[in-house]
Amino acid sequence: MARNKEGLVLLLDVGPSMHRALQEVENVCSTLVRKKLVYNRSDEVGIVLFGTKETCNDLAKELGGYKHVVVKHDIKVVDEETKDALQNLPRGTVPGDFLDAIVVGLDMLIKRFGNTKGKQRLCLITDAQHPLRDPPQGTKVDQVDTIADQMKKHDIKMDCIVFRESGVHHNSVMDENDQLLYHFRDRSVAKVVQVDTPTSLLGALKTRNVLPVTIFRGDLEVSSNFKIKVWVYKKTSEEKFPTLKKYSDKAPPSDKFASHEVKVDYEYKSILEPDTVVPPDQRIKGYLYGPQVVPISSAEWEAVKFKPEKGVKLLGFAHRSSIPRHYFMKDVNSFVPEPGNTKAIVAASAIARAMQETDKVAILRCVWRQGQGSVAFGVLTPNISSVKNPDSFYFNILPFAEDVREFQFRSFSRLPPSLQPTEEQQEATDNLVKMLDLAPPGREEILRPDFTPNPMLERFYNYLDLKSKEPDANPPPLDTCLKRITRPDPDVIDYQAPLIQNLGKSFELKDNPKRKKARTQERLAYAGLDDQPKKPEDPSAEKAKRIDSQAKKSEDPDAAKMARALEAMFPSTEKAGKIGDLNPVQDFEAMLAERSSSAWVLKAIEEMKKYTTDLIQNSPKGDYYQKALECFVALRKACIIEQEPNEFNQFVTELYENLKTVDDVVKFFQLLASKNVLLISKAEASDSDVTEEMARSFFVKTEASSQ
Repeated sequence: MARNKEGLVLLLDVGPSMHRALQEVENVCSTLVRKKLVYNRSDEVGIVLFGTKETCNDLAKELGGYKHVVVKHDIKVVDEETKDALQNLPRGTVPGDFLDAIVVGLDMLIKRFGNTKGKQRLCLITDAQHPLRDPPQGTKVDQVDTIADQMKKHDIKMDCIVFRESGVHHNSVMDENDQLLYHFRDRSVAKVVQVDTPTSLLGALKTRNVLPVTIFRGDLEVSSNFKIKVWVYKKTSEEKFPTLKKYSDKAPPSDKFASHEVKVDYEYKSILEPDTVVPPDQRIKGYLYGPQVVPISSAEWEAVKFKPEKGVKLLGFAHRSSIPRHYFMKDVNSFVPEPGNTKAIVAASAIARAMQETDKVAILRCVWRQGQGSVAFGVLTPNISSVKNPDSFYFNILPFAEDVREFQFRSFSRLPPSLQPTEEQQEATDNLVKMLDLAPPGREEILRPDFTPNPMLERFYNYLDLKSKEPDANPPPLDTCLKRITRPDPDVIDYQAPLIQNLGKSFELKDNPKRKKARTQERLAYAGLDDQPKKPEDPSAEKAKRIDSQAKKSEDPDAAKMARALEAMFPSTEKAGKIGDLNPVQDFEAMLAERSSSAWVLKAIEEMKKYTTDLIQNSPKGDYYQKALECFVALRKACIIEQEPNEFNQFVTELYENLKTVDDVVKFFQLLASKNVLLISKAEASDSDVTEEMARSFFVKTEASSQ
């Protein structure tokens, strides 16, 4: 078996106690198979179910026993059939024995791959709530040892996921089963995790095993005379979106061996000789320096390139409190002493424990490989391990001065006493911030990183699988497990409801007296109560009031809520505004943008109508027709956006009827027709009463009447 190929057998408990979780198990395992179909198409997968009423496996036929274990899918290269086998899993009727299932899965791997070197893995998902059958010889622990010996012999690993919902009462049977699974872990052949939510189950099943690879092997230079042999691994790494390649559909459908790859070739040609291709040895990179292009050859680049020497050097020590946690950048690396090197292990342990006792951290300068163009500066934090493992360090990259962004905020202490928060308000705000803690004291941590998958990647793989079947399919609804990750936890919100209510009671919203005074003066001026002549009621304002009243009386709660919100936010009904001669279009757009109510839009439209009419009527020999055309275009666009097409259509129709006897004005309408500034049709705005044919024929009639 190839080194990058994996043989996997899924051992799934379908007994009665797992029925509530089987849907989540199907989703999790289907996601694993989907990812293998895309990126690990040579992997082989088998499926074993235990807790079923039936029995179907080779060991039961050959040796007897191993009841209620069914091989649902033999080990073979992953395909659509493998994914289909994980759908609609049967609901078992008897408690499952996970040790029998492990033996059956182990037998399948040994028969399939034998002594072939490669990655082989068992994945067990169970609740381990039921007693196991006693072995014919020895104890259950002896049986676990026998299985572990065979797993070590064939280099087979196992992932054990124990799913028990919160609230399940532990008993002696569960404790015994847990001890047996932990015994597999102690024999270094298995990893055991316990989860209690479907979301944790989704994150606990690793879709791929990442082998640890060193990024540095060499000396940690404490001084010129003191060096420690260390290996550096990546402890955490960001999981990024997979790189997608271009796909070509030009290959014949009958060609089964077509790669469908898209290859891109670049050709460089001279400006003086466009038909001649310039070979690579005659090309040189050029860089803009102002208006000039400066050519720099690769040899010149190599001569001035910064080439630091590979190595890790200690620059000094600092107190742990002097380096804030939020300064840490990028991924975390792990420094471990060279395996098998006793002197390195003792030296690293001595430094780590001394740093732990004095509460110090080390500052390092790191160049991971020869020829690396960048240098990493970071902080080394001690990690005191257990007796079985040597002490190590965690390394975090620190930012340079240019990378630090200091945001200075004004302190509340500088505000006048009347604007400073009270003790009650400060306490309510502090409690709100504490409520947002994902690991509150006394409660289990929410969204643990080890068991929380990346929702964007999970969504991507689900949609990719759907698109492979239905190319025109829309994105499906968000999965329930992903909703728990991307949205606030309703249990936390309900639990902390008193704190949220207390925050609302602690702060009283008041009107700004300065703005309130200005608004009052505007309303008084418009109403004519400030010793000025009273202005007549604007018909557009009356129309807007009717629109607002209809929205408030609407049966749609969202529309009524929006109307009340607008009324509360914008109590004034009018605002001073005028369209000037200098930039009429900009003034019109500004009036639309600075709306204070729905009446303000109609007022802006009416102002633009009046201004455009004055331009046309007072335009000797058509001097202002170009400006009037710009105003028409802006007015038409605004009426489409604001869903007021009839305002524009009635305006154009009435303007033509009133001025059609004036020869120069008819030329203006001909100008509108030539610029395709037509009436607004129903295709552009659904509220329009004008069809496309009517819109085109209106200006045709205009030209005919002028002739």
